[in-house]
Amino acid sequence: MTNPDKQNPVEASDVEAAAAAKTETMQGSGTSSFSAITQRWKREDLVKKASPITRGLCLLFSLLAFIIMVSNKHGYGRNFDDYEEYKYVLAIAIISTVYTAWQTFVYLSKREFFDRRTSMMVDFSGDQIVAYLLISAASSAIPLTNRFRESQDNIFTDSAASAISMTVFAFFSLALSALFTGYKLSTHSFI
Repeated sequence: MTNPDKQNPVEASDVEAAAAAKTETMQGSGTSSFSAITQRWKREDLVKKASPITRGLCLLFSLLAFIIMVSNKHGYGRNFDDYEEYKYVLAIAIISTVYTAWQTFVYLSKREFFDRRTSMMVDFSGDQIVAYLLISAASSAIPLTNRFRESQDNIFTDSAASAISMTVFAFFSLALSALFTGYKLSTHSFI
């Protein structure tokens, strides 16, 4: 052990100079604790705002896919309900519309229907499951639409292609929402 009485005293000017140099290097590199805290607050605020926006976009795209596919009836052989692939797109568009409408309602009403942990798990799992269903529906209908477009290009195939496009856009927006909910889930403390 060292004896504090036998050590040379440190002058006050040396301590102040070292503290000033440390402050300058922290401010120069942009890693001060204040800026790190404000950056984290901005990031968390962005995640809070972006998740409902992406779900709202998914609601819009799913609703458009549903409406376009239901109105795709143009006579014999050109009705969406004559083909299983288009029925699947319609069914998944309905599921996606109901899911995202519910999630948007929960966000706008600011109510908690479950405890916080369960709600976050349902959000994360639901976003991933519905996003998978959306891309699955689009990928099942694309080959049929391409075959129809090779032989004839008419309003039936154009409507089917636009409904599929809306389904793909709904997938991208819900996949982005799943990323945001995954981030919220990973940064949330469950203790």
